[in-house]
Amino acid sequence: MVLEHYISDLLYRYNCVVVPGFGAFLTQKNSAQLNVVTNTFSAPNKSIVFNRQLISNDGLLVSYVSNAEKVSFETALVEIENQVKSWQEVLVKETSLHLNNIGSLTRNQEDKILFQPANETNYLTSSFGLSNFNSIPVTREVLKVEVEEIEEKIPFVISPERRETSRFRPYLKYAAILMLAFSTGITGYRAYQQKNTNEQVARQDAEEFVNKQIQEATFFDLSPLELPTVTVDAITTSAAKPVISKGEVTHFIVAGAFRVRGNADRKIEQLKASGFNAGYYGTNAYGLHMVTFDSYTNANDALKALRQIKRKQSKDAWLLTEK
Repeated sequence: MVLEHYISDLLYRYNCVVVPGFGAFLTQKNSAQLNVVTNTFSAPNKSIVFNRQLISNDGLLVSYVSNAEKVSFETALVEIENQVKSWQEVLVKETSLHLNNIGSLTRNQEDKILFQPANETNYLTSSFGLSNFNSIPVTREVLKVEVEEIEEKIPFVISPERRETSRFRPYLKYAAILMLAFSTGITGYRAYQQKNTNEQVARQDAEEFVNKQIQEATFFDLSPLELPTVTVDAITTSAAKPVISKGEVTHFIVAGAFRVRGNADRKIEQLKASGFNAGYYGTNAYGLHMVTFDSYTNANDALKALRQIKRKQSKDAWLLTEK
């Protein structure tokens, strides 16, 4: 199984792909750029970064591999874990790991992993078919030479007598200097005000962008991934959460994540009133409080329940698996 092939497929549709036990690959949209030195135009693209801290299984990659390989969820999870062990051994022995169409991972002397993204693949679907190209520099006419030639043929002469008889010319010079200083001060004051306004707008845009990135990395839709068709007559949600033994795999159906713990508690009460065995999972890497519909020890039961909940309750529900 070539795991990086499936990761590359998911990066076209999602901004965050987590490899359980290894790390997460995240993408960020970049606008078109112009290199003034080489006159090269670059199309809009997605840049890839690697986060070693995000290792919890969110179910996206495992479900996609399970559907593509035609195997069960647990079998796909075992294959991914084996691939991760192989990657870690390569980083320890060779200190460098190359993933096709994604990038290269390198371990330094401080035991930190450095990531160098690949540039040959553009994961921004709106830029499909666009490529980088070089433009011929625009040749502009140099008018200074022509002006010098005209001055040589028709020289400009100022009459000394007229300059001596002009009494108001010195005063006009001083008035022009004062006017220039006054206009420069006004222009500088306006530029200062505009700078403060631009900084405030940029700060607001940055806060909105960070909130959007966190939401995109926390919630995603599994609807494009075809899961096996299963008919579920009823889901028993009133039973208590099963006791998890050591080493047992648990599958949680996540209902949402909240910044305020009080909102998470109110969501749990609403789900319990609807008949679900809702509970509080804890906080994720972004400090958001996670609420679950229910938990299962059997992967097939969890997938059945997830499909039923996404169809009748919430399309934003997703599966979280932990061992």
